[in-house]
Amino acid sequence: MINYLKNNPDNITQWFFAHLWLSVLPVALGLLIALPIGWVASRYRWTYPPITNLAGLLYTIPSLALFIIMPSILGTKILSPINMVVALTVYSVALLVRVVADGLNSVAPDVRAAATAMGFTGLGRFLRVDLPIAVPVITAGLRVATVANVSLVSIGALIGVPQLGSLFTTGFGRYIPGIVLLGVLLCLVLALVLDGLIILGSRLLTPWQRAVAKR
Repeated sequence: MINYLKNNPDNITQWFFAHLWLSVLPVALGLLIALPIGWVASRYRWTYPPITNLAGLLYTIPSLALFIIMPSILGTKILSPINMVVALTVYSVALLVRVVADGLNSVAPDVRAAATAMGFTGLGRFLRVDLPIAVPVITAGLRVATVANVSLVSIGALIGVPQLGSLFTTGFGRYIPGIVLLGVLLCLVLALVLDGLIILGSRLLTPWQRAVAKR
């Protein structure tokens, strides 16, 4: 493992950053898509069951199959990273829609009434009151989606997309467990770093929680 790391620093660095952006971009896109859908599910309660059930069904699609059929849907090449970005965005939306809806549902009616009395309505109340209060719940979903994506991205190596999963295929192809272990460790490091950044971001966005905790 150490020898492979020393002999192939450029490849490993390239694969690491490819794995990074393939993991993060779909979550960011998924959150942007899930926010309005989750708002609808929260605002119009009768839409909550069908929307969340449909999102759950999307996540049951086998990842490798979705990666393979994406080129025929998008008109892209089989090795294009766009296929993985779109597929993983679908999974991220599937995970985040319910989380966003539940987070918005966690806002107490009294809080919303007070915000309305202070002049916050519509989009303003959503952005300045509802969404900040829902941040802790949404953050929990973001952590799950991000860690899941770090794992799912590695499957793309089976269709030839270069990233840390390439260490798995290389290790298996050469019957060298150390290379596989290196891939596992780097994926673990990446997942831990991203998870820590999400936790840090959540704390920065919810300073009132720190104030409450100090009491």
